[in-house]
Order: sequence, then structure tokens, then C-alpha cells
Amino acid sequence: MSATVVRAARRRASRRAGVTIAALSCTLLALFAFSLVWGDRIYPISDVVAVLAGQDVPGASFSVGELRLPRAVLAVLAGASFGIAGVTFQTMLRNPLASPDIIGITHGANVMALFCILVLGLSGLAVSVSAVIAGVGTAFGIYLLAARGGVVGTRLILIGIGIAAMLHSATLYLLVSADQWDLQGAMRWLTGSLNLASWDDVAMLSLAALLLVPIVLVLGRDLGLLRLGDDAAAGLGVAVERSRRLLVVAAVALAAFATAATGPISFVSFMAGPIAVRLIGPRGALIVPAALTGAVLVLSADLVGQFLFEHRYPVGVVTGALGAPFLVYLLIRTQRTGGSL
Repeated sequence: MSATVVRAARRRASRRAGVTIAALSCTLLALFAFSLVWGDRIYPISDVVAVLAGQDVPGASFSVGELRLPRAVLAVLAGASFGIAGVTFQTMLRNPLASPDIIGITHGANVMALFCILVLGLSGLAVSVSAVIAGVGTAFGIYLLAARGGVVGTRLILIGIGIAAMLHSATLYLLVSADQWDLQGAMRWLTGSLNLASWDDVAMLSLAALLLVPIVLVLGRDLGLLRLGDDAAAGLGVAVERSRRLLVVAAVALAAFATAATGPISFVSFMAGPIAVRLIGPRGALIVPAALTGAVLVLSADLVGQFLFEHRYPVGVVTGALGAPFLVYLLIRTQRTGGSL
């Protein structure tokens, strides 16, 4: 009887996961199509399809093919990357506060990017590469500081928050010390924006995702077992330290590359995982739902920032407005439930 109940529960969970993933995928496709059609000029679906097929359509070839399409593709890639990075940390450390934008990883990329822009006068690929290196280096430093006697989630989060505060102070110092005419580019980076999206950014982030996402997917089973605790995971055959190191490297690199491409789009890493859990249930595999949720968040927030208000706002402003109350909600819930995702 108990085996029958367990199998029935697994079937229900599987059906719920399938329905959720299908719904998120359909939502993402609808938002993607809308972002290509809608703008200062509305193009019919037939023109958009013709542009995607490689045909030359006056007006649409440039507006859709060179402006809207790379923006929409970069939004999907960045949102999925932030979502995967966030849910990996949150699941591995069993705490919804353990996302890259809370524990200082994206702050490290921010400081280096601002230093390159404001002090060294660099731009483009040089800034992106420096931001990736700084993000990975910051994560490595946090991990080393938290690794004494074995990595403990709470200790890593507290150390990360402390590092984030220090790096935020460095960011403010750079902004205060900068020349006024350099601040516009710096603030565009800090808020997180898709306004300058290009195919070069898409290519860089696509390559990173192709290399890193399979690592997380292959280790998805180990990640799920790490939710039970290190001892339980080790008892079930997981090489805990090896899996954790690989997952940390992949998640950090994804967050760093996404930050380098778009700037730090606030709270997407933080929100995607908990939202996915509420949609799919606590027992489901979270990587794909979190990736889809992150992509939907970024693409929808970008559309809201472009068209819902009188003035246009960068996507990071919209996600920041959504994420702040969500952070308060999760802090209250974490205090009541003990910090589980």
C-alpha cells in the first residue's frame, strides 16, 4: 500500500512538473514573440517571420533583426543564466538567501567593471572579461573564507553579505570620485540594462551557457541530494566536495558571464529559484524551471520598463522594484521555516 502511495505521489509530482515547464515555455515564447512585434513601430508576424528566415524586409530587417532580436535573445540567455546560478547556490546551501547577487559575487564584477570604465577608460570586451574574472575571483575568495572546517551555508552567506557590503562601498567610492561625463556609462552598467544588446554579447553568453549549463544538468541529481544535507548525500553515493566545487564553479561563471553581458540585473538570481519551487513543488527538479522563470522575469521586466510607463527604464530598475518586497517576504518566511528553499 505504501509503495502504491509513493508511486502515485511521484506521478502527481511529475505531472505537475511537466505542466509547469510547459506553461513557462509557452509564456516565454509569447513574450519573445511580443518583444519582436511590438515597439515604436508594430510589425506584423509575417514580417517578423520573414526576417527570422533571412529575408530582406524594408525597415523590419534592421529594427527586428539588429535591435529587437539580439535584445530578446540576450534577455532570455541572461535570465536563464541568472536563474540557474541562483537556484544552484540556494539548493546547495539550503537557503533562499544564498544567491550570487546577495552574497557578493556580482558585486565583485561590478567593482571591476566600474574600475575599468572610470579609471582605466576601457570599454566593450575588455570590461566584460575583467568583470567575469573579478566575479569568479570574488566567489573563490568567499569560498576559501567559508571553507574552514567544511563549508557551512550560513557561514558562507554571512561572509558573502559582508564582502558584498565592502564591495558596495568600493562601488560608491568609484562613483563619487568619477568625472561627471563618465557617470552615464557607469550607471548604465550598474542598473543592469539591455539597451546596448548586441550579437557579440549574445555570442559570448551563448558560448558560456553551452559550456556551463551541461555541467549543472549532469550534476542535477547530486544537487538534489545535497538538499538533504552533506551526510545524507554522501550516504547516497554523492562525492560531496567534488560535486560542490564543480557546481560552484559552473554557477559562479554563469552569473559572472551574464553580469558581464547585461550588468547586474537585480534580484533575478534571487527570485527565480523560490518562484520555481512554488510553481513546481518542493520535490521537483529545479534547474530547468528556474532557468525558464529567470528568462520570463527578465524578458517581461524589460517589456514593462520599455512600454508600461511614460519614460523608459532599464530592466534592472524593474526587477529591483520587484525584488525588494520579495526579499522582505523571504526573510520573514526563512525566519519561520528555518531557511529551506
